[in-house]
Amino acid sequence: MPGVYLIGLVVSIAGIAVLDARYRLFFWRSPLRAAAVMVVGLVFFLVWDVAGVHLGVFFIGRNDLLTGVLLAPEVPLEEVFFLVLLCWTTMDLFGALRPVVARRLERTDGGSRS
Repeated sequence: MPGVYLIGLVVSIAGIAVLDARYRLFFWRSPLRAAAVMVVGLVFFLVWDVAGVHLGVFFIGRNDLLTGVLLAPEVPLEEVFFLVLLCWTTMDLFGALRPVVARRLERTDGGSRS
């Protein structure tokens, strides 16, 4: 059924957005900085994809779950949504782990000084 993968990606992105908003991890913490990081990540991975296609490493193959819309040869529309999900999830994970690591470092530093 065409478009199922895209629907799954959009639902996943919505879930990540809800977590981000609830805990102010990435976009809700600093929207301009987050947008810049997202654009840099998307550009990097799209260039990576184009290079992989050019080298013959990446190809679509037969898949009935895709919409069939291609942004470039062997680069489906769903790839952009997947890369948004990848970048956003990574940055949310970073935002969630940063305070945990900071607290652990504070405890370790405080404990070694006594």
